[in-house]
Amino acid sequence: MTTTTTPTPASTATRFVIDGLNCASVTREQYQRTGSGGINALNLTIVHPWDGFEKSMSSLASTLKFVSENPDICTLVTSVAQIEAARAAGKIGIIMGAQNSMFCENDLNLLAVCQRLGMRIMQPTYMEQNKLGCGVVVQPDTGLTELGRQWVAQMNQLQMLIDLSHVGYKTAADVIAATKRPLIVSHGNALGLCNSPRNIPDTQIKGVAAKGGVVGCTFFAPMLRHDERPSIDDWAAHVMYMHKLVGEEHVGFSSDLSEGGVYTSAEQWDKSFGPHGLYPTVTGTLGPWYTYEDRRPIGFESLVSTPTLYGALEKRGASSGFIDKVMGGNWRRVYREVWGE
Repeated sequence: MTTTTTPTPASTATRFVIDGLNCASVTREQYQRTGSGGINALNLTIVHPWDGFEKSMSSLASTLKFVSENPDICTLVTSVAQIEAARAAGKIGIIMGAQNSMFCENDLNLLAVCQRLGMRIMQPTYMEQNKLGCGVVVQPDTGLTELGRQWVAQMNQLQMLIDLSHVGYKTAADVIAATKRPLIVSHGNALGLCNSPRNIPDTQIKGVAAKGGVVGCTFFAPMLRHDERPSIDDWAAHVMYMHKLVGEEHVGFSSDLSEGGVYTSAEQWDKSFGPHGLYPTVTGTLGPWYTYEDRRPIGFESLVSTPTLYGALEKRGASSGFIDKVMGGNWRRVYREVWGE
């Protein structure tokens, strides 16, 4: 009988791993698990996508408090140099990000406040429509508004990284055309492999790459496959699809794994991102396999399993150099190009 062993953190000591989008719980226990998976830095969603300014700032304050109380395992980072220093110190570097700009849509000058507080990555909208543009569930997608164009200009000026995850196809195309700096899709798989409205078409993948950006292939099951419970091999298929489409400089790793008590019950999960959740066109079209117990891909039920992704990519024929770029190198490049540090 053949057994599969998971590499230990010691065996991955020379690797540099950045999680392009992390939404696991912000607790000491979870960060210990994340660290044991060899993750050196992560783009943390620090505010709820639907919250206004006051609640968003409260969430930001909670993140700052957590970091101050756990300085031995994590630290805030606002530059690539700080990411590298955190790794050298054995800490997880937390990049503060937001999956919506709704909390500052009434006053774009607040973007500068967010930048000063340490936020470095933001989406214009999340799934739905706001004053900047449309999310992926909005039909018709009327594109980027004039205020949205001002948002892009200010994000560029502040050297903050634009993220097109959850953004409607027309709005995303308008952002790509308007930006003067590279941009990303922190977590978005290939529409060509899985017909989910949350996945992105080849034209958008190419558009992000043409601007020097990165697309993070992610583990949210409804974005991997629908006919059966996906596995890490399905994730690797999305990575290699994008590699073939735009080359090895524009693909990254992104977990988007709701781990560590994010959901307290099956009922809560079902009403949020389960089959009867907020966005039925995304989560309500899967097979009966999509249950609370099986909501995560086979082989990646926890961030502890991150080292197994190397083998999944090797199985697909990926070179060691390309794997290193997927797991962290491409994120570091685009961060440095936009942040300037």
